[in-house]
Amino acid sequence: MNKEILHHSLFWVIYFTLNTLRWGSYFDDYMYSFQSNLVEFFVHIILVYFNLYFLLPKLIPNKYIEYLIILLLSIFIMTLVRIIFTYEFVTTEVFPEAEKPGDSIFDFNYITAAFIGEIYVIGFTTAIKITIDYVKNLRKTEALEKQSLKNELSLLKSQLQPHFFFNTLNNLYSLTLEKSDQAPETVIKLSEFMSYVIYQGNKKNVSLHEEVKYIQNYIDLERLRFGDRVQVDFSLSGEIEGNKIPPLLLLQFIENAFKHGTGHKLGKVIIYIELKVEDTGLEFTTKNKKSNNDTSQNKNKGIGLKNTKRRLGLLFENNYEFVINEDENNYAVVLKIPLKKNTNT
Repeated sequence: MNKEILHHSLFWVIYFTLNTLRWGSYFDDYMYSFQSNLVEFFVHIILVYFNLYFLLPKLIPNKYIEYLIILLLSIFIMTLVRIIFTYEFVTTEVFPEAEKPGDSIFDFNYITAAFIGEIYVIGFTTAIKITIDYVKNLRKTEALEKQSLKNELSLLKSQLQPHFFFNTLNNLYSLTLEKSDQAPETVIKLSEFMSYVIYQGNKKNVSLHEEVKYIQNYIDLERLRFGDRVQVDFSLSGEIEGNKIPPLLLLQFIENAFKHGTGHKLGKVIIYIELKVEDTGLEFTTKNKKSNNDTSQNKNKGIGLKNTKRRLGLLFENNYEFVINEDENNYAVVLKIPLKKNTNT
């Protein structure tokens, strides 16, 4: 049986049982309560599903007035049907709930009480439906956000600057021609780097130790590319082992530092990279010089910065700090994020 049908059936069985017991206790006549509830639930079910699966989807939120008119008219008609059926098939005693039962089945108080009872059922079931739909939409939104995050991670992986691989392969080719001892080591580092991007980049979290090794490989390959002209001050502090981090999170900031802080006009330069593990989480900093006419790094604060904050928001919600500090000569990024503990260590 379809789960939705099962849930609906269970709801009506429970509601019918409780209502029967309630009025059976009130009248001290459970057979009368059972029979009258059979008639009432026939009316309840028609009105409820007409409202939930026809009126609401068709008229809300654009036609409130039309919705209310049709709903109230439907309730009034079905209330009269309920009264007539109760009189014909259950009891000729009109409005037994009243202190003074009426003489006519169309007694105003009787119709009013029955009408209000149907509104109660409609309101109760509508509230349940709206709550269920809200929870479903919330879950769907969360699923879409998670999928968006996965897509952004995939995009980040695919956007790892092709010029980096191109330049590394060119340097590797030069080293092989020179029969340099650095060639085998470069092949290994490039292989490890590409393997990490392809296989670890799809994971939700990786060990911080793996991420640091991946960053170190990237830095070593960039050192090979720039030679003595670029010095990298990469410092680590705190407990690296036993912590986890989303993969490929820090590389974009390091890439940015190399891209904008190594221009030929700057001559010999130093790029500062600091990774510090504290009790509160990870503090990551990059700092590089910038040329006075380098506007591309400032442009990076547009779409690039928006996407970065979007990703950080998806990963950590509001539980992170991201600050850019810059002046005429220097550009620095400071990122503070929480770390997850590696339960496997």
